[in-house]
Parts: sequence; C-alpha cells; structure tokens
Amino acid sequence: MNAPERIFLPDIQASADHRQQAIDKVGVKGLRYPLALFDGQGQVQHTVAEVNMAVGLPPEVKGTHMSRFVELLEKKRPALTMERLLRMLDEMLRRLEADSGEIELAFPYFVSKEAPVSGVESLLDYDVRLRAEKRPGCAAELHMEVVAPVTSLCPCSKKISDYGAHNQRSHITLAVRLREPMTPDELLRLAEEEASCEVFGLLKRPDEKWVTERAYDNPKFVEDLVRDIALRLKREPRIAAWTVKSENFESIHNHSAYAEISGSNGEAA
Repeated sequence: MNAPERIFLPDIQASADHRQQAIDKVGVKGLRYPLALFDGQGQVQHTVAEVNMAVGLPPEVKGTHMSRFVELLEKKRPALTMERLLRMLDEMLRRLEADSGEIELAFPYFVSKEAPVSGVESLLDYDVRLRAEKRPGCAAELHMEVVAPVTSLCPCSKKISDYGAHNQRSHITLAVRLREPMTPDELLRLAEEEASCEVFGLLKRPDEKWVTERAYDNPKFVEDLVRDIALRLKREPRIAAWTVKSENFESIHNHSAYAEISGSNGEAA
C-alpha cells in the first residue's frame, strides 16, 4: 500500500495580524484530565483536575496553536509536584513561543483523617487550586488556594444563653503566592487548627462528644477566624503574599457571615 501523498496545509494561526492588538491570555479552559500528584505524606494521589492553560500573544501574530496545549497534557510525566508544575509551564511557553502564560489546575484533594477518640480513619475532600504563571519580564510564580470546611461556634450565643450555643459550618479559603513550595496539607492544617473545631468524614459517638465540646470550649466569630489565621500566615517565610477568607453558613439566619484579610510578607502583594 502506497503512503498517502503529503499535502501542504497552510498554518493560518502563524500568519501576520495587522490590527496591532496584543492578547493578554489566549488558550483553553475547562479541560478535565486525570491528575497524579504527590500529597503531604509523600504518596501519589490520583484525582481529576479541571485545567486552564493560556499564553500571551504578540500583536503581530494572528493566533496561538490550541492543539499544543492538549499535547502538553498528553505527555507522559511523573506525579506532579510544585517544581514539576513550574517545569511544565516553562515547556508550554517554549512550545507556544510565548514570554507569558499560566497553567491552572483545580481539583478535589483527599486527606485521610483519624477521628479524635475512636481513631477510625476516613477520607475528607477539599477543593484545591494550583496556578503557575509567568508575566513578561518577571520570574515564574506559584500560587495555591485551598478551601477547608470547619466548625465555628458563636461566642455571643454562648455568652448570652443559659445553655447551648449556635454553631455553623464555615469555609475557610486560603490563597497564597509562594516563595518556596508547600503542600496543600500544610495550608489546610493551618486553617483547621484556628477553627472552633475541624470536621471529619466519620465519627463515632465518643468522637461526636469530643468535637461538640471542643467547639463549645473554643468559640470564634468570623472575625476571629481570619485574624488568627492571618497571624499564622504572617509567620510563614515560604509565603510571599496571602488572602484569607471565611464564610460562615449561619444556622440561625438565612445568610452567611463573611470576613477577609489580605497581606504580604515583606514585599508588595
């Protein structure tokens, strides 16, 4: 069987554009891909990520090569680390001949937790977002965002009530720009340790008693949550800039309580 005749196909994307409008970001969004990454215990965790990839486009170039983003994901590579994400960004910029761009991965992240009294183990899922980006003339940056579900108990309710106090589930979001790599587990533990109590996937009756009393003995307003976490973030040398948010889904109101603080550790955010 004869090989098919090679046909020249014009590369329209690489042709010149005369509108002289640079594009800040052009690429693909919403790709779902399997992801293997090293977790905080040095084990490989398998999950599914939603991937966004983009590069900057010079004003004289008509379009980017969209297929190369997917080709980059299809390449066989070891389990992801923060360092490997930076190398993947560098490879993308070289393949697309760009001097700026970003790769963002959003995925459910699972942590095995032991109940505080019975010791039974269960998985708890968290939302994690990783982003590697490079802007023109700047070094590449690493960003991480985690969302930790926790329990918060109202100090005012405890103070004014003869018995009991209302509590709520809270979502604490930590978004950081890193100087050095960290694992999601480290940020998640930081948030959980400053809550009225952390949450678990599986609890037996002795555990339920423990977490109820733990929250009651450790009441915190939404303002307390973000302030206490902010103090912890300020002391972390691996973090360059940070934002902490807390949304408390109120149990006695049909609205949430919310607080947010941003800061930087020795440099402009």
